[in-house]
Amino acid sequence: MNSELWLQGLVAMCIGMGTVLSFLCLMIVSMTIMSTIVKKLNQIFPEAIPQTSGVKKAAASNDEEIAVAILAAMFKK
Repeated sequence: MNSELWLQGLVAMCIGMGTVLSFLCLMIVSMTIMSTIVKKLNQIFPEAIPQTSGVKKAAASNDEEIAVAILAAMFKK
């Protein structure tokens, strides 16, 4: 009786693990195929790159303010 339960448990475990393994393999294969299809479609229909003007904005540097804030936070009691 006890060995029959062990056998049923092993069968259930093998079926469950086999189901999960087969699903994961199917998912990996389908993702690989989809990736290949998307790469081909990107070659056929490339994404439009937005044109930017040649003028670049000067970034406002506030490094000194950040350093002062860090020092104030360190010495605050």
